[in-house]
Amino acid sequence: MMKRLLLALAPTLALAQGFDPKSLQLYTRPADTWPTYNGDYSGRRYIDHDQINQTNIDLVKTEWIFRINGIGPQRGVGAPTIKSTPLLVNGILYFTIPDHVFAINARTSELLWQFDFEDKGGHLVGQRGVAMYGNWLYFLTPDGWFISLNAKDGKERWRKKVADEKLQYFTTIAPMIVKNHVIVGVGGDAMDVRGYLESRDPETGEVQWKWWSQPQKMGDPGSETWPNQAAMDHGGGMTWLPGTYDPDTNLLYWGTGNANPVFAGQGRKGSNLYTACIVALNADTGKLEWYFQASPHDTHDWDNVETPVLFDAKIDGKPRKLLGQASRAGWFFVLDRVTGKSIVSKPFTGTGNWAKGVDAKGQPIPDPDKEPKVDGSMIDMPAMGATNWQPPSYSPLSELFYFNGTEGYGVAYLYDTSDNPEGYGGGAGGNFDSRSTLFAMDIRTGAVKWKHSHPQGRGNVGGGILTTAGKLLFTGDSGNLVAFDPATGKILWHQQLMQPVSNGPSSYMLDGKQYLIVGAGDCLYAFTLAGKK
Repeated sequence: MMKRLLLALAPTLALAQGFDPKSLQLYTRPADTWPTYNGDYSGRRYIDHDQINQTNIDLVKTEWIFRINGIGPQRGVGAPTIKSTPLLVNGILYFTIPDHVFAINARTSELLWQFDFEDKGGHLVGQRGVAMYGNWLYFLTPDGWFISLNAKDGKERWRKKVADEKLQYFTTIAPMIVKNHVIVGVGGDAMDVRGYLESRDPETGEVQWKWWSQPQKMGDPGSETWPNQAAMDHGGGMTWLPGTYDPDTNLLYWGTGNANPVFAGQGRKGSNLYTACIVALNADTGKLEWYFQASPHDTHDWDNVETPVLFDAKIDGKPRKLLGQASRAGWFFVLDRVTGKSIVSKPFTGTGNWAKGVDAKGQPIPDPDKEPKVDGSMIDMPAMGATNWQPPSYSPLSELFYFNGTEGYGVAYLYDTSDNPEGYGGGAGGNFDSRSTLFAMDIRTGAVKWKHSHPQGRGNVGGGILTTAGKLLFTGDSGNLVAFDPATGKILWHQQLMQPVSNGPSSYMLDGKQYLIVGAGDCLYAFTLAGKK
């Protein structure tokens, strides 16, 4: 492990101060901060800043570019790619790639310090960022170490093991701070292990509570959805993306991943709770309050970890506390976040023909004829899912829910036909007419209000989304950062980047100037209005 500190910038480092989680509310944050992965607790990725708006978007210019130097291709994934959303606190941006944390001056992009870690066999597919509590930062390494750093200089305080890389667990999540809890989750498919979510003490890193994605033993609530203890013990349900939190209900809202074995479901008959779910957990105890299953008995690798976005709106003339999710299974859901009751359950890509309809809770009912088969089973959506990890957004101005997804057709195959399959047991391929699409969804009806197809196809999903009070929507499109009109989908502005957008854009105000931040490959870009000083 190596730590490098640029001593010449010590006066700037002295300005670094801590962040108090009490200043963060459900929908608000101090204007000169972006203190969590999603900016606030809601996951809306909507900002009140309107200095950059529809009337002056043509005046936006590049303020600075920070490029990662000295780090070669990362094992198995190639060149470094910024998937994290930088945190901004007291004029300093903190962001990550697997095994590395960077602190840079938010006004100038000068590197302040860099922390480097040598992992022992973890998955380097991505790293979503850090969390901050007081003067301390928290991040996870690919091989399951939970590390705390001093925000001032990047020096390590302590490390704790949260996941065993020998069992093929991996950790790409940005931790989430709620009160005096640091919430961390895990990923992993290959070894048929259980998923879980942990709360850790920010002072010591010790476990406060742990919630497992399957019941602990037969007879526990939910165990009736598994055939036996062995199936539960190997059932999957990973928690590898940050969730959201409502201080009023004191509930964490989290997505869980697919069941294991991934494609071969014959050894785990039943709906397999609590995999492929949205779950609501008490933030202080980890107790499950309610769940909603987006893909019961999932056999298509449809992780339901996509952000459960929180917002308030009137339904049938009455104000409601709501939760929306665009699921990887190709369905759009709006729930009452207090009770978990369904308000909208509707496919957004194709006809949702892997399901026969919905049950009394609004959960899709899987069609057995659409499960993977030896000679293939076709569905009218991409076989590997209609969305992925890229952050969505909700604008209270338009009352629309936005996300980047995929359309087309796919085929799922079954390789292992035994009674006790292991691992993946199958796969997906044969994607036809695949295309990446930006969707704008009506939260009351689930109708697609408008959509925009990205010209370069399925491989360019556009990164994440940011909406603003300036009536702008920012996302990636064919190697460009693009501003859309959120109400109509009209393109208002674009700026070509050296690589496609690879993270969720963010924004903040410093010295009276609005900054727009976006990652694209190994570069971090800052945009501002021309003439603003």
